[in-house]
Amino acid sequence: MQLTFLGAAGEVTGSSYLIETVTVRFLVDCGMFQGGREADRKNRTAFKFDPQTIDFVLLTHAHIDHSGLLPRLSAWGFRGPVYCTAATADLLQVMLKDSAHIQEKEIEWRNKSHHRNRPTQEFAPLYTVTQAESLLKLLCRVDYDSEITPHPSICCRFRDAGHILGSSIIELWVKQPSGDKKIVFSGDLGQPGHPIVRDPTFIRQADIVLIESTYGNRLHRSMSSTMNELVEAINDTLINKAGNVIIPAFTVGRTQDLLFLLIDLYRQKRLKITDIYVDSPMAHAATEITLQHIAVLDKETSDALQWMNQNIKKPQIHFVQDIEESMQLNRIKHGAIIISASGMCDAGRIKHHLKYNLDRPECSILITGFQAERTLGRRLVDGAKQVKIFGQDIRVKAAIYTIGGLSAHADQADLVNWLSHFQKMPEKIFVVHGELINALALTSAIKQQLGWTACIPEHLSTVTL
Repeated sequence: MQLTFLGAAGEVTGSSYLIETVTVRFLVDCGMFQGGREADRKNRTAFKFDPQTIDFVLLTHAHIDHSGLLPRLSAWGFRGPVYCTAATADLLQVMLKDSAHIQEKEIEWRNKSHHRNRPTQEFAPLYTVTQAESLLKLLCRVDYDSEITPHPSICCRFRDAGHILGSSIIELWVKQPSGDKKIVFSGDLGQPGHPIVRDPTFIRQADIVLIESTYGNRLHRSMSSTMNELVEAINDTLINKAGNVIIPAFTVGRTQDLLFLLIDLYRQKRLKITDIYVDSPMAHAATEITLQHIAVLDKETSDALQWMNQNIKKPQIHFVQDIEESMQLNRIKHGAIIISASGMCDAGRIKHHLKYNLDRPECSILITGFQAERTLGRRLVDGAKQVKIFGQDIRVKAAIYTIGGLSAHADQADLVNWLSHFQKMPEKIFVVHGELINALALTSAIKQQLGWTACIPEHLSTVTL
């Protein structure tokens, strides 16, 4: 059996792993690379195999860096099933079509701009909305904790990863003449105690483990100190400075987390806000999907939903749909909390809100999620004094807050603790889905705290198991 690391090896995005045996060939995740000019090249050359030869795909969750190349896989000839949880399947109905729409629009703009100098050169999107819709027909829904057999030699089970709605750890058993092997793919692991979702499931045994390391080099702030900072940032901006609070947020997961937390802080009378604008049609759809899967939500979220239904005096949440409504938000000079995508500030409506608020010292930008290298969000976190948005230089005068404790990813302590629940050291531990410095830090922590050896695979490397 061979395992090839097609992405998320020494970096965060592009999660995809190819497993090959004598009788079967399949993928775990098929994610898009994100951040910087190199991402487009990587996405266009990501398949180092013939997609027609892939028997099936196992998908850990709906985030685009894990699912975003699935429509391209289908467009290039893949016809097998894609197994995922029901909530993930529902989210993909929105996310993959939105991803395709964004790509079509960006390529349209790119072709128009290039025609001035190279009138014969045409660019094509990674995939179209029609191709995304074709892929969605291949989704097969799987219940948490139930075993499936996608191939006679393969058995797998999806366990709750506590990252976003529907996110999964995948336990995989491979039958071989030389002996069966169990591989565990952590997917993206969530923080214990995180809003909306339940805590990650502990796994007891594996021969091979792939564990993420997004925050493998740090510890998150406690939720109590995170809430104190969130309250201080919002109240100082809205009340003392009379400005706006702009929050870049991933449409799936982070936006719903923020809505729950803002409602809860209002319930506690720690915030006086009454109006919240969510400027993302996809975030609206994702929130509606979240409400359809109450059975997999944690108790605190269920209680908050019940309170919202029973109280007239509550924060008013405005979901902004069309472009005209979105543009009107830019006329608001003070008193607004605007949550918008994309979470790394590299695309979507958030760029317009940053353009109109970044150069205003009375405003604040709240960074609540991971910012990959070479993204606009990362430049803001790193203290850039000036950024370019839509070709225009914008001075950064607004306060930039990094609210790290809201991360949907486990920190170093959580990751080591999750590993510690294995009854014995796995034969191999591969540290993936993290920038190199973060992966190295987690590898070191595993050695120091558990006495186990872990390694960081190289991009496109293949190991024989």
